[in-house]
Amino acid sequence: MILGGMELVAGIVVGIVVGVLLTVFFVLTYYAYRLTFYAAPRKGDEDQYLIPTEEQYRKDAEKLRQCISRLDSMEYEPVTIESFDGRKLFGRYYHAQEGAPLQIQFHGYRGSALRDLCGGTPLALKLGHNVLLVDQRAHGRSDGTTITFGVLERKDCLEWIRYAQQRFGTEIPIVLTGVSMGAATVLMAADLELPSAVKAVVADCPFSAPREIIARVAENMGLPGKQAATVCALGGAIFGGFRLGSSSAVEAVRKSHLPILLIHGEDDHYVPCEMSRKIYDACSAEKRLETFPHAAHAMCYMEDPVRYETVITDFLQTHLCA
Repeated sequence: MILGGMELVAGIVVGIVVGVLLTVFFVLTYYAYRLTFYAAPRKGDEDQYLIPTEEQYRKDAEKLRQCISRLDSMEYEPVTIESFDGRKLFGRYYHAQEGAPLQIQFHGYRGSALRDLCGGTPLALKLGHNVLLVDQRAHGRSDGTTITFGVLERKDCLEWIRYAQQRFGTEIPIVLTGVSMGAATVLMAADLELPSAVKAVVADCPFSAPREIIARVAENMGLPGKQAATVCALGGAIFGGFRLGSSSAVEAVRKSHLPILLIHGEDDHYVPCEMSRKIYDACSAEKRLETFPHAAHAMCYMEDPVRYETVITDFLQTHLCA
């Protein structure tokens, strides 16, 4: 009787310990999901003029606001499509001329289309290109509450390409352009079965892989990077329904045949310039890397707009005329 009682008590203790551990596990992974991937439902546009407050952004803040205001004042056609998983995706179509190449442009993590592409969209129009400026899922006027660091967004990119071909025809040249997470998105889309009309990719300050950028940010916060990335990956899988490690820019460009232009600021405190160098080294297709001294994250255009425009113009003229 005593032995049986002890076994019962031991079983209860083990059950309590297992229950506590499971509770801690789910609380920790849910917190990681909410902090890293969750975006609250939105009623409309996010604040397009919201600019990081760090010191390195202050010197260009007014210039950035002027660029955002210029793009904000341009006329566009609202466009919506349905994603592969049934979500409404919103975009702005800017028309330059009939039959022109089309740039499909993607903004960054918790960013906004008008802010992140306030230099790239006017440049595209200046080149005579039409533009689809996309609100990524879980941002702006697009549906969704989970940001997946390009894992699912790259499939949204493919849906925008399909929409463009249905609307403008299959012969119109397409360029995929992105900034930060948007740059990683278009690079990660490059190993999908893209139509031959997609001619090139322009990636401004991309990260090399979702897990790597999360580990990097965690380390900057004083946390163990790999372990934090693992917890986030589990949270994404359990509560977001996606596998964080299922795609990366580095692995995508190993397989892609598309010419790729990589642009990165050398003073990028969010996504280190080394990540673009890693992508460049892995790329098996024609490639070009341009780094901008003193430029902060996503601020290469603000740092040197003349060189930025020259680099992109030369690259696109080469590959759209090929």
